[in-house]
Amino acid sequence: MVERAGPDPAEQAEALHNAERELRDAQTAEDVRRVWKKYYLIVGHRKLGRLLLGRTAEQLLARE
Repeated sequence: MVERAGPDPAEQAEALHNAERELRDAQTAEDVRRVWKKYYLIVGHRKLGRLLLGRTAEQLLARE
């Protein structure tokens, strides 16, 4: 069986902060889709959804 390596924690934290900033600046649904496609493989759908609902990257990182 081949083990899948997850994203590097530092890379994931940086991506989470970047996604938070880009989602905050998004003006249209298309902007949100663009950010989602860019980050969902690194950050994950659940965390992106939580960012979209108002949680901060710091709150999400503190829960890990």
